[in-house]
Amino acid sequence: MLELRNISRRFADFSLQDVSFLVERGDYFILLGESGAGKSMVLETIAGLTAPDSGYMFLDGRDITCEKIQNRRIGLVFQDHAVFPHLTVGENIGYSLHSARLSREKKHAKVKAIANELGIGELLARRPGTLSGGELQRVALGRTLIQEPSILLLDEPLSSLDTRLKGDLRRLLRAIHRKGQTILHVTHDYEEALSLGTKIAVIHKGMIIQSGTPADVFHHPKSEFVANFIGVKNFFPANLVTEDQVVFAYICNNIRVRIVTDVPGGEGFILIRGEDILLSTLPVETSATNNFKGIIEEIVPNAGGIDVTINTGIELHALITRDSLEKLGLRAGNTCWVHFKATAVRFIIN
Repeated sequence: MLELRNISRRFADFSLQDVSFLVERGDYFILLGESGAGKSMVLETIAGLTAPDSGYMFLDGRDITCEKIQNRRIGLVFQDHAVFPHLTVGENIGYSLHSARLSREKKHAKVKAIANELGIGELLARRPGTLSGGELQRVALGRTLIQEPSILLLDEPLSSLDTRLKGDLRRLLRAIHRKGQTILHVTHDYEEALSLGTKIAVIHKGMIIQSGTPADVFHHPKSEFVANFIGVKNFFPANLVTEDQVVFAYICNNIRVRIVTDVPGGEGFILIRGEDILLSTLPVETSATNNFKGIIEEIVPNAGGIDVTINTGIELHALITRDSLEKLGLRAGNTCWVHFKATAVRFIIN
């Protein structure tokens, strides 16, 4: 368990201000925020690369605020990997074992086991300069995991990868977490937060402004900044099923949503942008393959337009213009129809 209590640190033109949160054993904790919000500074403070001006940090009940880096049992994977270019993959992964009282055979076996787990067992003799970005990230993970850290700190681990490699690494990180590794992962990407996190804290200008489960934070933003930053309210746990070569996402209450995806099946989340949802006061002929009847629960202006909440068995949020609101004559309590295309539904693998 990692606990931060009122951590503050002033830099030349920026400061962390009373940062407090709790990462419990077994959590996949996401620290979510814009670039420059202070995410990496929090990680560096936890790892011991910089000292706070005030506040305390505890790991498994032990005060580590002033503890030496090597005694913290914290593993940090940097955004730029920071592998040693003159060492092989195997030497990079096993670097921290130099001082360990293990035989050469046991060290080699430990390196091989970690490499195999990460899918780079065949690369141990290669140099970092010959590796792809995804392979470098796995080497950096292996070098950290071999130390058996109490908590693994990840600094924007997916930011430099293409879409396919991001998916591969997400699956790897989920597998590492399922084996019991506690993880604190910083990112600016809400999809990473949704697909990986069991808990989320949002940081803005050096302050934690909201924390909770993904559902708490995404469905109930506590400030205009959080609402605008996240920007997606329509996300639901879903199970993909293919029926007669057509893919559907089944969500709560067995509601079925048509979706276009290459994923054949399995559990995950669907996302639908509010601006991709069309409303009408009467049933209409439309190219949209998802059509639901519902009751308008709330109409709220926001920075992007008008947020209309419709209960169709699930709460859907449509983002429309003020002109559309007036033209349709929408009012809370009225019946309306919701339409969106199968191509507007995004699936994220769990």
